[in-house]
Order: sequence, then C-alpha cells, then structure tokens
Amino acid sequence: MNPDPLAIVLFILGALAIFFAYRKYTHVKVLIAETAQARRSLELEAEKLRAEALVDAEKQRAKMLAESEALMERKESELREHKVEIKQLEGRVLHKEELLERKATTLDERDVQLREQSVHLEKVSEELEQRRKDLARELERIGGLSAEAARIQLLKSLEDELRQEMGRMIRDAESQAREQADKKARDIITTAIQRCAVDHTVDATVTVVALPNDEMKGRIIGREGRNIRALEAATGIDLIIDDTPEAVILSSFDPVRREVARITLEKLIADGRIHPTRIDEVVEKAREEVEKQIREDGENACLEAQVPGVHPELVKVLGRLRYRTSYGQNVLSHSVEVAHICAAIAAELGADIALARRAGLLHDIGKALSHEVEGPHALVGGDLCRRYGESPKTVNAIAAHHLDVPQESVEAVLVQVADAISASRPGARRDTIDIYIKRLEKLEQIARSFNGVERSYAVQAGREIRIVVQPSVVDDQESAKLARDVARKIESELEYPGQIKVTVVRETRATEYAK
Repeated sequence: MNPDPLAIVLFILGALAIFFAYRKYTHVKVLIAETAQARRSLELEAEKLRAEALVDAEKQRAKMLAESEALMERKESELREHKVEIKQLEGRVLHKEELLERKATTLDERDVQLREQSVHLEKVSEELEQRRKDLARELERIGGLSAEAARIQLLKSLEDELRQEMGRMIRDAESQAREQADKKARDIITTAIQRCAVDHTVDATVTVVALPNDEMKGRIIGREGRNIRALEAATGIDLIIDDTPEAVILSSFDPVRREVARITLEKLIADGRIHPTRIDEVVEKAREEVEKQIREDGENACLEAQVPGVHPELVKVLGRLRYRTSYGQNVLSHSVEVAHICAAIAAELGADIALARRAGLLHDIGKALSHEVEGPHALVGGDLCRRYGESPKTVNAIAAHHLDVPQESVEAVLVQVADAISASRPGARRDTIDIYIKRLEKLEQIARSFNGVERSYAVQAGREIRIVVQPSVVDDQESAKLARDVARKIESELEYPGQIKVTVVRETRATEYAK
C-alpha cells in the first residue's frame, strides 16, 4: 500500500512545526535562564554599589564631622584670642584711665599751688602796701621830715625790700630753670659724646728717631757737620744729637716739617748713603709722600665725618690738620669729633644736620694756615672757605665759633658748643702749668672784684670758684644775685673749656668762752 502524499506532507509540516516549537521553547528557556542570570548579576552589582555608597557616605560623614570639629576648634581659638585682646584692651584702657587720673591729680595740685602762690603774692602786696601806709603815717607823725626826704627814705626802704624779693625770685626761677634745662641738655650732650667719642692723639713738638747703632750719629753729622747742616737747611728743623743711646731728636714747631725730616732720616739710615746731594733728593721724595698722605688724611676725614662735596683745595688744607695739635689734642681728630657732636645735637634740636656736620668739620681749618696768614684762625678759616664756595651759613658758623663775629644761625651756636665739649673732655687737652695758674688767678681776681667778697678760692682744677662773703654786707637774698653776677662776668672776661661752678658762702658765727 502506497503512502498518502498528503499525509506525508502533513506529517512533515507537523514535524517541522514541532521542531520549530521545541526550538523556540528551548530558545525561550535559554533566554529565561540568561535573564535570571543577568538579574542575579544586576542584583549583585546593585548590592555592591549599595555597599560602596554606604562606605562613601560614612567616609563623607566622618570627613564632614572632622571638618566641623576643626571649624569649632578654630572658632574657639579665635574666640579665646578675641577674649585675650579684649582683656589687653581693657588693661590699656584702665592704664590710660589711671594716667589721666594721675595727670588730673597733678593738674589739681598745680592749680592749688598756683592759687597758693597767688594768695601769697596778694598777701605780700598787701603787706607792702600796709608798710608803705605805716611809713607814711610814721613820717607824718614825726613831722620834722621834709616831703622830699620822706619820699627818698620811703623809696629806699621799698628798694631794699624789692631787692630781697628780686633775689629770692631770681634764685627760685634759676633753680626751676636749672632743674628742667640741665637734665635735657645733659641728656643731649651725653648722647652726642657717647655716640661720637673718638680717640685723642697727644703729640709733642719733638720726634725721636731710633738708630741702628751709635756709629750712625757720626755719619749723620758728616765731615765737619756738612750732613747735619744740609738736613737742617733742607727740612727747616733742628736735629739734636746728644748722649741718648741709639736715638736722635727732631725738633720743630711745624709738625709737617718734622714729619718730612723723620721720613727723610729714616730713608737715609735704611739706604746708608748720607751726603748733601742725596739728602736733597730724599727730602723732595719725603715731601711728596707727606703731601700725598695729607690729601688722603683730608679725604678720610671727610668720609668719616660724612661731609661730601668739599673743594679739593679745602680737603688738602684739612689734611694738614693731621700734623697740628692744640694743647696736645690732634686738630684733625678734634674736627671730626666736633662734626659728629654737631650732627647729634642738631638731630635732637631739629636743626640742619648737614650744615652742622659740615661747619663742625671745617671750623678749625684756619689753624692749618695760622703760620702763613695773620689773624684769628676762626676768621682765617671763614675767609678760606668763602673763597672756595662754601655757603654763607657755613662760613659764619666757622668764623663765629670763637665769637669773633656775631652768630647768625643755631648751627653756628652748635659748632661753638661742640667745640667746647670736645676740648673739655677729660684727657682731650693738656694745659701748660703757666696757663693753668694764670687762669686760676684770673678766676679768683674776678670774684674779689665784687663788693662784700672777703675771700675766694678756685677749686676742682678751676671748675669751681668758692666765694666767702661778709655777712654784714651781703645778706642771703643778695647771695643768689652775687653768684649770678660773678658767673656772667666770668663768661664775658675769661676763656675756659666746659663750665665753672660759682658757689657763694655766707656764714655768721657767734663765739663765747665759759670761764
């Protein structure tokens, strides 16, 4: 029996349908499995992300908590600092309040003192008026006195009383002024001296030159003395050869000549060739060396004193002060010190510092020409600086530092003061015994020239004059006036470094003996 083709076709179609259905089922089953697996993966990933998010959130919370704590600590620290500042401000306010209260108390005390003084002056005025009225009534009662005689007697009585009152007021005023002015002046001058102190070089009028042996003395003298004569003629000094072992002495009032002779003699001794021709050659070379050294000394002085723009000729003349002395004090070192002191005091007083420094450095420049030009060294120095273009104020300060001309500026006064300070410092200068004795005698003579002075004594190396007065002639009130008058006369008639203290001694003694 042959199969039916339709059945075969249907069978094939059914098989295909079953196959495709099974395949679709399998595919769907695979998709379901994959979907479940993907779901599980997503759930695991979600769980992982959730865990990470929790960790991040915890970290962020901890970080924010730490930042919050740090912020709180910083705020607390700032708050503590503000509290400390507030306490400090409160302390300052309390201190200022205390100062204000003290000042108010001081002002009240001064007000009370002024009122008391005013009351005292009124009482004195009333007493004087009452005395005048009493005297007038007494004169009227006596009757035998003419009107002119009564007026003269009354004026004399009032004059005596006013003199006593004036002496007391002068003493009180001077005491108050001295208490205020001395302290300020002492502070300024002490500060200037401490800041500007320099070493002092004390020179003499002779120079000792060491020799290698005593045989060199004969070679210096030369045959029939020709070498020593040639050296003295070329240098202008006196060469002293005595019994001093291995040394000769150069003597001259001019330190520059003495320095030239010293260099010349040392060169000749080192060279060994000593004869008139060689002496002339070495003297010329020594002069050139000294001139060069003088220029360098002047430039160094200007640099040390901080004074720029000085004319080269003035620098050269200034350098010559290196070889000049005044009472043993080196003039160039003194000039530099005066420049520093002038600048220090000018800074304290608000004056022109540059002008004071310049005038202080150049104030003694005339001493370098004192053997060549006639006249006081202050005026000589002023004329020299005027010729080389220095300002009128500088010229006046130089010319007026010894009061040869009137002082026209405060800087001129400062130069005079600084010059006296530098000259009067202990060890700065030395006086000869004759000058020292003459100054003491003149000091005592000025004191004895006043009426009522019994004895006078210059003590403390001339820094103080003690005056013993007759108690019957000079009373206590007039003692203050006498001390002031003596001080003014000493200032006008006597030249001295520093200051001189005037002390008036008045004493009344009563003596009895028990027998």
